[in-house]
Parts: sequence; structure tokens; C-alpha cells
Amino acid sequence: MPRVLVVGGGIAGDTVALMLGRAGWEVTVAEIAPALRGGGQAVDLRGDCREVVARLGLLDEVLGSLLDQRGAAWVDSSGRRLAAMPVEAFDGNGYVSKEELLRSDLARVLHEAAGAHVTHLFGETVEALEDVPNGVSVRFRHAPPAEFDLVIGADGAHSRVRRLRFGPEEVFRRPLGLAHAWFTMDETPATPSVDGWFITHNAPGSRSVEARPGHPGQQEIGFTFAASGLPPRHDREAQFALLDRVFADVGWRTRELLAAARHAPDFALDTFDQIQVPSWSDGRVVLLGDSAWCASPLSGLGTALALRGAAELADALAAADALRLPHRLSDALTAYEAAMRPRVDDAQRLFPGRVRQAAPRTELGIHVVAWLIRCIQRPPLAKTFSRLAAGHGQSAAA
Repeated sequence: MPRVLVVGGGIAGDTVALMLGRAGWEVTVAEIAPALRGGGQAVDLRGDCREVVARLGLLDEVLGSLLDQRGAAWVDSSGRRLAAMPVEAFDGNGYVSKEELLRSDLARVLHEAAGAHVTHLFGETVEALEDVPNGVSVRFRHAPPAEFDLVIGADGAHSRVRRLRFGPEEVFRRPLGLAHAWFTMDETPATPSVDGWFITHNAPGSRSVEARPGHPGQQEIGFTFAASGLPPRHDREAQFALLDRVFADVGWRTRELLAAARHAPDFALDTFDQIQVPSWSDGRVVLLGDSAWCASPLSGLGTALALRGAAELADALAAADALRLPHRLSDALTAYEAAMRPRVDDAQRLFPGRVRQAAPRTELGIHVVAWLIRCIQRPPLAKTFSRLAAGHGQSAAA
């Protein structure tokens, strides 16, 4: 039985693991986290997301985890609404969809479905990859060495597999000039309700503070700001201190949310980057998801690309009959890349002005963005804007 190692147990990793396991491969997933990762913001079920989840037979279960969503709203420092985009905007293809769920819930559904077909190694990652005559010899951080017919690097924008096999991260990283912190906050009786709305407060200096619905009794919080580099990922206190400095004079709920960040078990901070790799495969090693093509959260298509990419990779391996004819593996990986490149290229061509729309630099820019959000929802601009956004492979407000 052919053996495959998937490095990274996120959306892309568990999806391809599930599909290959069902197809008869012996699949191992190595995930560096000690358990299934929580956290992350909401993802929607439009387009490829819904199609792939339905194909996996998991749509009903996923639909049972949807959030109560009413739309997106932008407010000033006192909480006064400047603009809003309800879920009905652009025929449901606006900034927020009616069918959204937390990334952690989608990951859980995929992980549980994969469990019967896949061996998961938590707290584990790869330290070395070496070609051998009939596969790849893998040295793990903790587990004994093993050989695999195929290694799939689905370990995110900071991929270890990519670094070991393709080169250092700086060769492939394209910064967009912004950073983002996100975490889950438990509500208290004094916590203002978001009432189903994804609320954003923009402040001059390319700063924004966001709060959106989470599980009952929780809100999902985000801080976006201009940055090209960040404190080390293990230095949590330095990260909190940076947020305190950057957002010291920002109004709305900022002080409350900064304080909550220090108590969040799923707090994370990273830059908004794109990853551009000339070729996603090298021999029997292939990249998938953000490790291959991160389009950044600003594209609004990260989960869709992860799910579609996993399906295309599994389909290409099946079509080439690489299960029984491993000499055709190269053809399968070429077909996978040919299928996904156009989608990735479209996603990485962000809608013009997307970075500035997410984090306007000036007070005037903030009010212009709010004005544009109001205007583009009025006919005939709504139809024109929908067509423009479709040409960039994104939702109307992504």
C-alpha cells in the first residue's frame, strides 16, 4: 500500500489526507501543534468551499455549525455606524455570507472525518527530507525515521517542508505591508453585543479593530496595522506590548479588546503576506495550500483554495493511477499544478485598493472607504462592482 506523509493538519492537510485515505493510501499526518488547532476567524461556504465539502459528504454537518451572521458594519470611535453591508448585498456575495462558520469548526469536522482513514501524529514535524530510490526518507522531530512514497507540505505560509526542500521563506514571501492579530474573547455581562454583525473600527495610521460573532458567549477579535516585521512568535509579551503601543490612542472598544488579548488561549499574530513558489513539486515532495500559494486573508479565498487544492491533488493522483503506477506520479503533480495555477493567480491579484480599503491611512481615507461601501451597493454600481470582483476571483467586497 503506497504511503503518504502530510505535514500540517489544517484545512488543506486534513482534506487531502481524508481523500487519499478513502482512496486506499496509507496516510500519516504530522501536526506540530499538540492537539487540533483552535482559533481562526470565520470562513464561508460559497463556491469551492461548499462544492468540496458536499463532495466529501460533510455538508449537513458543516451547515449545523453556521454562525448567526447579519452583515458587516464600519463604525467611528464612538461606535456610530458609518457604513454597513448586510449579508443580502450582492445577492449574498458581499463582505459577509449567510453561510459562515468558524475555521476551527470546519477543521474539526474534517479532522473527525479523516480519523478513520488517517494516522495523526500531534506535536510532530519533519527535520529532514532525503530522496531514496523508491521514495522520501523522513527524519521526524520525535518519531522514528520512516520512508514515504509522497510527502505533502501543507504546513502553512511558514512551511518547514518548503524551507527544507525549496529554499528559505524570504525567497517566496511577498509582504503586503500589514499585520493582523486575532483571538477569541469570552463575553461577560458588560461586553457590548455585536448582534450578528462583523464590526470594524478604522483609525488613522492604517489601523483597524474588529469584532465579529463567534460561538454563543464569544466574539472573534482582530487587530490590523501597518508592519513589515514582528517580534518573535514565541515572545508573547513583546507581541502584546507592540499592540499596546500601536493602538494606544485608538477609541471604540480598543482598550477592552487589548486587555482580552492577554487571556486568549488562541491568540495569534502574523503579517499579511503572499507566497509565490515557481513550482509546487520537487520529485516526490509537493506543496499544498498556504505553503504553496498563500494569497493572504485579504483575498477572502484562503479556505476555498485549500479545499479545492486538496481535491485537485487527490484527483490528479487518482487520474494518473499513481496508486498502482508510481512512475506516473510526476504526471499527476504536473496536472495538479496546471489545474490550480489559474485559480491561485486570480486570488493573488487582489482587487485594486484592497490593502488600503482594509486599513486606510488617513481620516479622510476612512470616510472615503465608508462612502464607497455605501455607494457600491446602489444600482447600477452594484452590478458593475460584482462583475469587476468576479474578474479578480473574489467576492464583491473581498
